[in-house]
Amino acid sequence: KKFIPLLDRVLIKRAEAITKTAGGIVIPEKAQSKVVHGEVIAVGPGSRKDNGEFIPILVKVGDKVLLPEYGGTKVSLDNDEKEYHLFREADILAKIE
Repeated sequence: KKFIPLLDRVLIKRAEAITKTAGGIVIPEKAQSKVVHGEVIAVGPGSRKDNGEFIPILVKVGDKVLLPEYGGTKVSLDNDEKEYHLFREADILAKIE
């Protein structure tokens, strides 16, 4: 199956949280910082202007992006255990190069 977001929505796979230090110490869940970056997995066609013309999305599949600490709609994809979120393009804070 292929997941295709509608309009200006972008599907993001959040990066994994760091759960263990380099020395092997396990970090408790409450002490872990919220992951605020991820990778673009799928993008919609863009939003529409009043005249019906599409405004293209500025990020593309594979881009690394900076996300707000809270927000996005959690999405499950075919028994995949990774954490995916659906964001509107305007909610993405920056592209990381």
